[in-house]
Amino acid sequence: MIQNIEVLSTARTYTTGGRKSGIARSSDGVLDIRLAMPGSATIGANPEHLLAAGWSASLLRCVTLEACKNDIALPTGVGIDTEIDLCLVDGTRFLQARFNIGLPSVERGIARALVTKAFESCPYTRATRGNMDMVIKLTQEV
Repeated sequence: MIQNIEVLSTARTYTTGGRKSGIARSSDGVLDIRLAMPGSATIGANPEHLLAAGWSASLLRCVTLEACKNDIALPTGVGIDTEIDLCLVDGTRFLQARFNIGLPSVERGIARALVTKAFESCPYTRATRGNMDMVIKLTQEV
């Protein structure tokens, strides 16, 4: 663990049953979700759903912060469509990600600069950098 850091937030969860038919609950009661295998008839999210949601929320916050730092007003309709794939090659499972980032009416060069800076500062991106393939597509729509 890193010394002399300020912990801004701690998420605590307890999970039983795993991805096949599990339940994940947060210690504060905010999260209470059923887990299920992708493509199964069981209703529930899978870990890839949760990673996509958390990562896109964090990344969108970083885009917003970068825009504020540079006095750039973001229009309504800014959003990120995130896809996380669970893959299998030669018996090894791994993840890959795709991000379609919609910054409508933001000049393309400015939008690209915002997204680049956001990816540099996003804790999820920093944690996965070099560990998984990522494709980033900047769109003018959401």
